[in-house]
Formats: sequence, structure tokens, C-alpha cells
Amino acid sequence: MKDRYTTCVLANMCMIEDDKGNVLVQERLKNDWPGITFPGGHVEKGETLEESVIREVREETGLIISHPVFCGIKEWEFEEGVRYLGLLYKVKHFEGTILSSNEGKVFWIKKKDLFSYQTSQDLDVLFQMMEAVPYPKEEREQSTVIE
Repeated sequence: MKDRYTTCVLANMCMIEDDKGNVLVQERLKNDWPGITFPGGHVEKGETLEESVIREVREETGLIISHPVFCGIKEWEFEEGVRYLGLLYKVKHFEGTILSSNEGKVFWIKKKDLFSYQTSQDLDVLFQMMEAVPYPKEEREQSTVIE
């Protein structure tokens, strides 16, 4: 029975888009994953996966998101016998004012210019996974900023 269980580290990442063609990126301060990336972090014990991405975005950007759209899972090698699973989300519904955190500086850039910046490892793959998942029809037709 133990063959069916594996140790996993669960993390999330969220691409936040506005209605002007911009995405919110984070320039991380830690050198373990250099380059710009999307906000996110680890799932904490006792919280749902959706609660974790909402919390991480709030902690790292100051924004409160709602209705995150799940886009897939990316697996990385971690350490022997441990899987690192990144849960990918994107969102157009948010409120608040962006604030950088001790994780790094956050700022808006044009989505079309994303890869003119130095990006973190695999961001191109993660971005493609996020872009491949459409927003539900009602979200595509609504305004992105909640006032």
C-alpha cells in the first residue's frame, strides 16, 4: 500500500491579467529562481488549493483575486523521493492596489512583451499552459477590475 503514496511539495502560481493587455509580474529577490515570474507560493496545511493561491497573491502583490481559473500542473524534480508540483492559475478578477513584498518587486507589463525580459526557469512553458486554458465565457465578457 505504501507504494501508492509519494511525498509532494505543493505550490501555486497565478497569472493576473488586466483589461489593458497587461500581466502582473514579480521580480524575485531570492537568487534561487532568478528572473521575472508570476506571483505564487506554497500551499499551507489546512487550506484548500484555491485558498492558497488567493492568499499567496494577496501576500505577494496586495491584490485580492476572485474566480481563479485552474490551468494545469507542472512537475519539477526536487529531491530524492519528493515531487514538486506547481498548480497553475490565471485570473482577471481582482481588486486593490499592487504592493511589492519581501518576495520581490511587482509591476505590470504588456503581455506581448513578457519574453523581452529575463524570465525565470520554465516561465515560457508555464505561460503556454496558462494561455491554452480559456476563461469561462462569462468571464471573457466582463470587466477585469473590481471596483
